[in-house]
Amino acid sequence: MDPQETTLNTGLRGTPVASTRICDVDGEAGRLIYRGYQVQDLARWATFEETVYLLLYETLPDPAQLSRFLEALSQHRSLAPEVVAALKTFPKNASPMDVLQAAVPMLAPHDPDLGDTSREASLRTALRLVAKFPTLVAAWDRIRNDKVPIDPDSNQKTASNFLYMRTGKVPDAETARFFDVALILHAEHAFNASTFAAREVSSTRAHMYAAVAAAVGALSGELHGGANARVMQMLTEIGSVDAVEPYVEKILASGGRIMGLGHAVYQTDDPRAHILAPMSKTLGERTGQPQWYAISKRLEEVGKAAFLKQKGREIYVNVDFYSASLYHAMGIPTDLFTPVFAISRIAGWTAHVIEEHFADAAPKPMLYRPESRYIGQYCGPDECEYVPIDKR
Repeated sequence: MDPQETTLNTGLRGTPVASTRICDVDGEAGRLIYRGYQVQDLARWATFEETVYLLLYETLPDPAQLSRFLEALSQHRSLAPEVVAALKTFPKNASPMDVLQAAVPMLAPHDPDLGDTSREASLRTALRLVAKFPTLVAAWDRIRNDKVPIDPDSNQKTASNFLYMRTGKVPDAETARFFDVALILHAEHAFNASTFAAREVSSTRAHMYAAVAAAVGALSGELHGGANARVMQMLTEIGSVDAVEPYVEKILASGGRIMGLGHAVYQTDDPRAHILAPMSKTLGERTGQPQWYAISKRLEEVGKAAFLKQKGREIYVNVDFYSASLYHAMGIPTDLFTPVFAISRIAGWTAHVIEEHFADAAPKPMLYRPESRYIGQYCGPDECEYVPIDKR
């Protein structure tokens, strides 16, 4: 075949498209770095708010900076009454991701910095988005269940506030900390599909809300977000530890996939999975649902061994595998798993939008405009001749 006639369906895999100082994913070594810090260290010692500050401001905050940041987040968590009223117009069975994507542009007109293109204004807008995303998701979950949205609690941080706004009950310290760690682990992951979508839109100099809406749309696709929801559906289908081996045999025999195993980047276990697994076990046991972790653990063992035997190569566990059972133990509905991902990843998205606009590297970022190879010569080697409709 003539090389000029081939289709380049590479999805840009392995193709660097820009420089970044935000995040590094070393797939071979299984390392995830946020601005120089290993994610394991952040998950062990930091809070989600410290991590957001790091991603946005390029350094960890000192106590005074963190105090001011927490106060600013608290001030911007509430939604404008017009936004809440608009949420109430959506059908109750609407996808939470569709509602979230539709709601993002509704925030824009209420942002006093919308017309300000300075870095300082962009940081303020990013803070507003980080603050409001948990409120949006929690408000929609209550509205669709015919409940009144709960206002944010100024005494609660992001993780505990979201759980509180969903149920009206302040979570215990351990559950809040587990959720906080999960948010840290999902906050950033380099040029994944949704982040690339945000940067591409941002390269046009569209405002941050437009870029974030595009990112939410990309995350809603089943090949990107939603994997942990499908993991939970898989665990429910399996039902018991004894059913794991027959399930794996059936899936692999049919050419199917074991959700939560395999990743586009990692050539070893996703480091985030090893942090989530013990939390899933602990919370599952404490809430009387130990079976989900037990099924997951057995599924990881059997799935890896069966894949190696069938394919002759290793497959590895990813971040979605244990986050599913962890969120389930927290009482979070399965169809909110992906919006919860967005509550965390909004930190990374906004950091990338700011970097796209204000990168100090030379040359300056350019409008994303990739080339394509046209192969649709339906009329032969020459252009088609238009035939009037009455003669076709």
